[in-house]
This record gives sequence, structure tokens and C-alpha cells, in this order.
Amino acid sequence: MKNTIITLQKRKQNRQKITMLTAYDYTTAKLMDESGVDCLLVGDSLGMVMLGYDSTISVTMEDMIHHSKAVAKGAKSALVVTDLPFMSYHTSVYDAVYNAGRLIKEGQAQVVKLEGGQAFCEHIKMITQASIPVIAHIGLMPQSVLALGGFKVQGKDYQNAKNIVLDALAVEHAGAVAILLECVPAALAKLISELVNIPTIGIGAGVGCDGQVLVYQDMLSMYDGVSSKFAKSFAPIGEQMKQGFRQYCQEVTEQQFPAPIHEFAIDDEIMNKLKKEFSANNRSIGK
Repeated sequence: MKNTIITLQKRKQNRQKITMLTAYDYTTAKLMDESGVDCLLVGDSLGMVMLGYDSTISVTMEDMIHHSKAVAKGAKSALVVTDLPFMSYHTSVYDAVYNAGRLIKEGQAQVVKLEGGQAFCEHIKMITQASIPVIAHIGLMPQSVLALGGFKVQGKDYQNAKNIVLDALAVEHAGAVAILLECVPAALAKLISELVNIPTIGIGAGVGCDGQVLVYQDMLSMYDGVSSKFAKSFAPIGEQMKQGFRQYCQEVTEQQFPAPIHEFAIDDEIMNKLKKEFSANNRSIGK
């Protein structure tokens, strides 16, 4: 059965952990879906891991729609959550609702995610009133990396920690169906998870959250080493890929690939006739 926002809520109520991974294409989404991942996040992190940008800021609505549509085709069971990119909802509530609608209608997402707490409660409220579920992203917000001065842990002092708690309570009241907590102390994330009635999904926020999310390139070691403290390598796929690429190059260079088993045959009589017709002394086409 297809997972929905009700699935996530039941998981929290039953104290069953929620699994989420980023996905940006059909093939990867299909593999994750068949592996039992609950939710696929089409994150604006695609700007960095798929498009090579230094941050998520340059990602466009067209980028998000393109990748979301591909992921949705591969997700038969998993819930598809898609990010609203930078400046697609900041300018007005109208833009927020309009672009959220585009992600649902054109990108075939089931839920949209936006970064921001108390300052974006009206946006969350109006998107929700348009019958579009919203996940709020608080703590470290990559779209605000310039204002934050870099990718830093949030909520380490009293006032900032209090503000994150207030953000969580506010977005729940505004109608968010879940909260993503990024790079906040584990004890703070656990407190928030106990205070709110909606599920919390953590990334760098400890085991006390109702679920976890990772960028799949991180958990498969597709970079040199683990890129973040909170990421864990679950399989050395990056090194295996490089080994495969190197072996392919070697076998092509040494004419080991393609081997006869990879080739298609043709009748010798046909080939002899073609060779005679198009011999080195008679290369004229159509004669």
C-alpha cells in the first residue's frame, strides 16, 4: 500500500521509527522503494549532489519538478516529499501556495517541505488550506546558509534552543504534518519530539526523533570519506563504482570488452555478399 501522511502519524503513535532517504531519479527511487524505505525526499540538496553547486540556493522550481516527477514514477509505496526551493515561497504567501501546487500537480509529489519556523507559519497555513500537506524544516536551514554564516549546529545556547522549540510548536499549530530537524543537539530534538504531536524526522539530531533522513550519497560513501559527522557509511558503493569504471576502461582499452558473448551474429553468407559489394575497390554507395 502507498504510504501517506497518516502512515507517518501512526508510526509516531505506535513508537515505530520512520525511514527517509533523499532520491533524485527513477532508478534510485525504485531501488529504495523496493527496499522498504518509508519516505523519499526530493531535496534541494540535488543542487549540490546532482548538479554540482556549492549550495542549494541556485536550485530552481524547474529543477525540483523535473526530479520529483522522476522519483514519483519509481515510488510505488514510499511517500514522496519534495522541497520548495530558495525564493519559491519567500516572496509571498501567494507564491508559496502557487509553487507548492506546482510540485504536487507537475512534480507528482505527495507532500512539500519548506524551510522556516515562526516566520513562515502563514505560508504553511495557507498551503495546508489548499489541501497540500507540508513538512516544516527547522534548525539548520541550508537555504539560509549565507545568513547563518555556514553549515553550523543550531540551538547550542539557551535563546537559540528556545527559538527552535518555539518554531516547532508554531509550525505544528500552523498545520504542518511533520517537522524535519537538522543539526540540533540530540537532547533538544528529543524534547521537541516529546512536545509535538506530529512526527519529527532528524538529520544530525540524534536518535530521539521519530524518524531519520540521510542524503543517500552520504550513506553510500559516494564521496571520499563520510562528508558529515552525522552521516554513516552503510555500504562502500562509491569505491565499488570507481572500481567498476576503472575495470571498464581497462577492458575496453585492452579489447577484452565486448567479448563474443556480448555480440550479435549475422549469417556468413550475408557478410560475404556485403564484403564483395563494398570491397575496398568498390566503395560507391548505391551502385
